[in-house]
Order: sequence, then structure tokens, then C-alpha cells
Amino acid sequence: MLESLKQEVLEANLDLVKRNLVILTWGNVSAIDRNTGLVVIKPSGVSYDDMKAEDMVVVDLEGNVVDGNLRPSSDTPTHLAIYRHFPEVGGVVHTHSTYATAWAQAGLPIPNIGTTHADTFHRDVPCTEEMSHEQIAEAYEAATGDIIAKAFEGMNPMHTPAVLVKHHGPFTWGKSAAEAVMNAQILEEVARMASITVALNPKVEMNPDLIDKHYERKHGANAYYGQKK
Repeated sequence: MLESLKQEVLEANLDLVKRNLVILTWGNVSAIDRNTGLVVIKPSGVSYDDMKAEDMVVVDLEGNVVDGNLRPSSDTPTHLAIYRHFPEVGGVVHTHSTYATAWAQAGLPIPNIGTTHADTFHRDVPCTEEMSHEQIAEAYEAATGDIIAKAFEGMNPMHTPAVLVKHHGPFTWGKSAAEAVMNAQILEEVARMASITVALNPKVEMNPDLIDKHYERKHGANAYYGQKK
């Protein structure tokens, strides 16, 4: 079932290791087939060295396992909530990459203070609110997805395809699993740059016109970055 998507998700998970975004089993990638509403996700706690395409787990949007012999990632309910809240998303990544996680642990958004950030993320990368006792105790992973959605009220999640979950770590997404992985790598790099920049100049600010220019030239209706397709 969904064999090509399983292969895509396997390769995306292995790409996290190649890009130095995960160690041990600290991360996961999923992708959704919007035609069936089924999601393929990494199994829980399985070493990247040992993973095969047939180990990927297929679940529906309610979290029921449809295909697979292993338990899905413990973060599955968060991935599913993102797919439900953001219908344009095709792939989701969660890591504990160092710099992005540091900003999450500090409870701070990553400010848009440079064109490198603006080329991919139109706004500051938001950090979620504090989770309540009830959210943590009753349905922690699903509630994590819900507070991610709340952080994007008034924002387009496809224009800033990343979030920091307070005290936890980053999630990114894209139109595919591969794009979500790319956004995870970019997020880690802009988090590193922001850490250095804020240390040098805590009062730094970015011209909003320059932010818009850099975002629009790559992603706007009249984008001109790169080659014509």
C-alpha cells in the first residue's frame, strides 16, 4: 500500500541524517496522500541505520494503523493535526536540531532579521504558547498540533513553513516530504545565524520592505529567482 510514498518517506528520513539534523532516533518525517487521506510516517524508535521502506507505517487521519507491523512515531498525532489544520501541506518534519531547538527551549520566535531568513520564511518563525496541564496530561501530541495551528492564526503556514514548539523543538512542512526536509535544514541554519546576530546586536531589526522583496522574488506571483520552468 502506498509503496512509492513509503520509499519517499524513507528517503526523507534518511536525508535528515545526511543533513546532520538528527542523532540517534531524534526525528521523524511523514507525508500524506491527499487522495486517500492516508499518511505514511516513520516507525517509533527504529534506528535510521536499520530502516527500510517496508518499515514505514500507514495511518489514517484519526491515527488508526492501516498498514504496517511497527508502531508509528510517537509524534504521529502532531503530524496528523498539522495535516488537518493546513490542507496544503504534503509533508511534515520534526527534529531536535541544535539551534532551532535552543530557540524553542528559550520560548522565543526566530526573528526575521536577514535576507537568508526572508528568502524562505516570510515572517518570524513563531514559537507556540505554553501548554496547559490538561493539554499535557490528556492528549499531549495531538494538543501540540493544535497549539501549532493556533500560532498561525492570521498567518499563511505555507509562507512561513516552520514553527517552534515551546520547550520542545521545531516542526517544518512543505508540499512534499523532501521540501519539508529542505525547510528543516534552512530553519536550522537561520536559527544559527540569528543566534550569532542577536549576540552581536540584541537590538537588530530588519527593514520590512527588504523582507517582502526577498520573499516575493522567490515565491511571489512575479518571482524571478532561478530559471524558468
